Amino acid sequence: MTKNVLWFSEISKTDVATAGGKGANLGEMANLKLPVPPGFVTTTDAYFSFINANGIDQKIKELTNNLDVSDTKRLQDVSKEIKNAIESGSIPGEIKAEIIESYNRLCGATLPIGDQEVYVAVRSSASAEDLPDASFAGQQATFLNIKGAEAVVDAVRRCWASLFEARAIFYRQEKGFDHLKVGLAAVVQKMIQSETAGVMFTVDSITNDPTKIEIEAAYGLGEIVVSGAVTPDRYLISKETMKIVSKDIARQDWMITKVGVENKHVDVIEDLKEKQKLRDEEIVKVAEYGKKIEQHYGMPQDLEWAVEKGRIYIVQSRAITTIKKKEETKAEVKEIGGISKEGGIAIEKASILLRGLGASPGTAVGPVKIIYSPEELTKIQKGDVLVTDMTTPDYVVGMRKAAAVVTNAGGTTAHAAIVSRELGIACIVGTKKATDILKDGQIITVDAVHGIVYEGIVELEQRKEADKSVVSSEGAVITGTKIYVNLAEPSLASRVSSRNVDGVGLLRAEFMIAEIGEHPKKMLKEGRENEFIDKLAEGLRTIAQAFYPRPVVYRATDFKTNEYRSLKGGEEYEPLEANPMMGYRGCARYMEDPDVFKLELEAIKKVREVYGLKNLWLMIPFVRKIGELRAVKDILEEVDLHHTIDFKLWIMVEVPSNVFLIEDFCKEGIDGISIGSNDLTQLILGIDRDNATMAKVFDERNAAVINAIQHVIKVCRKYGVTTSLCGQAPSVYPEFTEKLVEFGINSISVNPDVIEQVRKLVASSEQKAILNRLAQLLEKE
Repeated sequence: MTKNVLWFSEISKTDVATAGGKGANLGEMANLKLPVPPGFVTTTDAYFSFINANGIDQKIKELTNNLDVSDTKRLQDVSKEIKNAIESGSIPGEIKAEIIESYNRLCGATLPIGDQEVYVAVRSSASAEDLPDASFAGQQATFLNIKGAEAVVDAVRRCWASLFEARAIFYRQEKGFDHLKVGLAAVVQKMIQSETAGVMFTVDSITNDPTKIEIEAAYGLGEIVVSGAVTPDRYLISKETMKIVSKDIARQDWMITKVGVENKHVDVIEDLKEKQKLRDEEIVKVAEYGKKIEQHYGMPQDLEWAVEKGRIYIVQSRAITTIKKKEETKAEVKEIGGISKEGGIAIEKASILLRGLGASPGTAVGPVKIIYSPEELTKIQKGDVLVTDMTTPDYVVGMRKAAAVVTNAGGTTAHAAIVSRELGIACIVGTKKATDILKDGQIITVDAVHGIVYEGIVELEQRKEADKSVVSSEGAVITGTKIYVNLAEPSLASRVSSRNVDGVGLLRAEFMIAEIGEHPKKMLKEGRENEFIDKLAEGLRTIAQAFYPRPVVYRATDFKTNEYRSLKGGEEYEPLEANPMMGYRGCARYMEDPDVFKLELEAIKKVREVYGLKNLWLMIPFVRKIGELRAVKDILEEVDLHHTIDFKLWIMVEVPSNVFLIEDFCKEGIDGISIGSNDLTQLILGIDRDNATMAKVFDERNAAVINAIQHVIKVCRKYGVTTSLCGQAPSVYPEFTEKLVEFGINSISVNPDVIEQVRKLVASSEQKAILNRLAQLLEKE
C-alpha cells in the first residue's frame, strides 16, 4: 500500500524512490541519532497521484517530447506552462488531509503545550536527486519560514512545480532521466533560525584532497551560501588530526534572517562584518559530524549545517558527484574560435583585472558576456566568458556554452560551483566587482587555478614534462619527510617546480636584489621605493606561482656589508668591516634599518594579497637574540602583515644562541625553523668555512653539531614547531641524512641537482628507521 507521508523515523537511505534523495538521507541520519531537525516527507507517491489526478502527465509528455533544451526561449516557455498547470492543480483531499495532520503533529512534537504553530522549511527532494553519479543540487525549490497548515500545503505544491524549472528540465535531459519517471517528494522540517549556517564538503572541493574537510560559513540562513549570494568564510580541517589547517575570513555586510513573519535582508552588525563566523571549536565539531557521516556512507559527502543558540544541526547530506581523477583535473586553456593565445602577453607583463576564489580549476580565453538575469542567457555564445553577480542553478544552460564563469559573489561550495566542476569549465567566484570592471566583448584570460582574471590574451605557463636531462624517468619516490628545494633564480622556477619536490625550503633574496642592481637605501633616498617593491615582488611571484600551492619559504635579505657595498650606491651606506661574516647582517640589520626591511615586507604583501599567492611565507636569518625576533614581529604588525594560520613565520637556526635558547624562541611564537648547517657548523667549531687551510676540519658530522641539531629538533617537536634543514651535508653524507630522519625532522631542503638523490636516500633512511623500531619492539616481547 502506498503512503502519502512518511516520518524521518520510517525512512532510510534505501528509500530514494519514495522519499527522494534529500528525504532518504535525512531519515538515515535521524536514525543514526545525528542532530537532524524533526520532520516528515510527502512521498513521490503523493506527487504522482496529484499529477495523474489533474491530467498533467499528458501535458508533460507532449511539451517535453523532442524538446531542444539548447533553445533557451522554448525551454523557458515549456517550463512556465507546466509549472502553471501544477500550481493551479487541485490536491486530492486525502493527500491534503495527511499533510495537514502531519504538520499539526510536528507542531505538537516541537513546541510546549499552548504555543502556536511552528515555522518549517519545505524542501524539494527528487527521486533522481543526490545520487552518487548525478547531483541535482539546487534544481528544485526550497521555501523557508513557512507557518500554518494551508501555507505548508501550498509550499508542497510549489515544490512539485519546481520539478519543471527550466534548469531542472535541462539537467534531467542532459543526464538522460525520463521526466515522467522522476518523482518529487517534499521534506517538511522544523525551521532552524540559524545565527550561522553553511556548507561542508568532506574533501577539499577545489583540489579533491580526501585528507581535508572544507567548511563554508556565513551569518543568517544558509541559503545565501548555497546560492552564492555572499562570499563565505572558508575553513580547511585535517581529517586525520581534526585540526584547522587554514582559514579564509570573508567580510559579510548583510544576511537573511526572519524578521517578524518574513525572511528579510538585514545588515550585519558593524563589529561582526569582518569577524570569523564560527568559533574554532564549532568548526571542529561541524567537521567531526562530516567525518562521521562520510564514514557511514563510505563516500565523500556534501552537507548543509546550521547553528541555532549554540547547537549545531545537520540539515542535508548528499554524495559529492564532482570528484574527478587526478589526470582529469589538469588545467587546460580553453579557447574560442577566432581567438588564439599564440603571441599573447607574457604573464610577468600581464595586467590583473580581478582576483577571486577558484571554484572550478582551469584556464580559458574568451570575450566577456555580462548577464544580469537568466532571461539574458540567450546572449551567451559558445566560448564566451559568462560574467554575472552570482551563479545560480538557473544559469546552467548558459554555463554549458561558456568557456569560463566569473562572478561577483559566491563560495567554492555553492551549487553553481558544483555544476561548473561537473561541466569541466573554469570558474572564479567572489571577485566582488566583476560586473563593474569587465565590459561586454572585452577579451580576458581566466586563471581559475589561482583565481586571477587578466586583461587580454595571456600566455599562462602550463606544467610541462620536465627536461629528461635533469629528471629521472623512474616512478616518483614517496617519503614522509618532505623534500624541499633551495632556490634563488626566478628563471629556474618553472623547470624545478615540475620535479618531485614538495616546495621551496629556502628562497634566497640576495640574487633577486642583486639583479635590481642598486642599494635599496639609494632607491629610498630617490623616492623609488615602489620600483624596488615591484621588481622584488615580480621575482617572488614567479616562484610562488610556479610552485603553488606548495609552500615557498622566503628568507629575508642576509647580505653582509661587503656584499651590499658592491651594489650601486652601496659604498655610501655600508661600513667597512674586518669580519663581515660575524658583523652587521641578518635580523640585527632589520632593527637598525627597518625601512629597507619594510620594502621586502611590502613585496611579500603584494604577492600574497594582490596576486593571491598565499603559499609565500617568511623566514628570518641570523637571529642572535629573542629581542630581535620580538622586534621583527612588531615590524610585521606595523605593515599589516599579520602572523595568521596561512602566513607562517620561520627563523634560521644558524647561531649557537639559537640552540641554547630554542625553547624560548618557540615560546615567543614561531611556526618553523630551518637549520643552516653551514653557518651553524662554523660557529660551533670556530672554523671559517672559507679558510682553505681549515677546510679539511670543517665537518657537519662532528658530535657537537649533531647533538645541537638533535636538541633543536626535539624541543621544536615538543612545541609543534616544524623543523627543516638547508645545507650541503644531506647530499654529501648519507649517515648525516639518516640521523636527521632518526631525529624526526619534518623536511630537508637541497639544491636542485640532488633532489632525486636525497629523496631516495631519505626513503631508504625512513625504511631503515621503521625496521629498527620494529626490531626493538620484537626484542621486548
